Amino acid sequence: MSVLVFLWGLPSVKAFLDKISIFKIPVSGLHNLILRVPPVVAKNTAEAAVFNFNWLSATGSGILVAAIISGFVMGFGPLQMLRQYGKTLYKVRFSLITIAAMMSIGFMTRYGGLDATMGLAFARTGTFYPFFGTLLGWLGVALTGSDTASNVLFGSLQKISATQVGLSPTLMAAANSCGGVMGKMIDAQSIVVASTATEWYGHEGDILRYVFFHSIALASLVGVLVFLQAYVFPFTKLVIH
Repeated sequence: MSVLVFLWGLPSVKAFLDKISIFKIPVSGLHNLILRVPPVVAKNTAEAAVFNFNWLSATGSGILVAAIISGFVMGFGPLQMLRQYGKTLYKVRFSLITIAAMMSIGFMTRYGGLDATMGLAFARTGTFYPFFGTLLGWLGVALTGSDTASNVLFGSLQKISATQVGLSPTLMAAANSCGGVMGKMIDAQSIVVASTATEWYGHEGDILRYVFFHSIALASLVGVLVFLQAYVFPFTKLVIH
């Protein structure tokens, strides 16, 4: 799986797979019908709403290929693998629905303009925004259970806030992801999946209480590092502008 996920992450492989499989579907009634206006952007800009159905280049497709290969190596037949996949999908059905719902909220936040409003508000933290922006990523994963969902939910906000306070949008986008990683240990989905996988049912609260302060401490350390990268030499040399 590690090899295939690595290959799927290569730009050349991803571009090749997209070339033969991707479908770009403009969302009717939304595409280019919403405008972002100053001070969020320099000038009025239409917001594109295109669904990229990259079914083959998605990382999950690489994981599926790895699972199929592993199944054959372990001696499973096609029907046995289908039954196992069916059982797995049934077990994680609520987690899948939750992730899809949180992704939907992220897009609604973006196209409803809430990200712009929150971005301008967070920009008022001024010099301390690198620290609080990192904790925002932590909060996003703690709530949604997914770094991807957190990036969808707050990625545009981070870019807007960073532009407003004169920071690198690349730095704050990365801070959102890195802070989010520290929130992964306390999100409800991860704890439930872990307790289910280990058959340690009913101890979700114990797990949360044990790791909560570790999560806060680690997220704060990441926030301090992002603060240093934003303002303090030589850490600023690590940032791509």
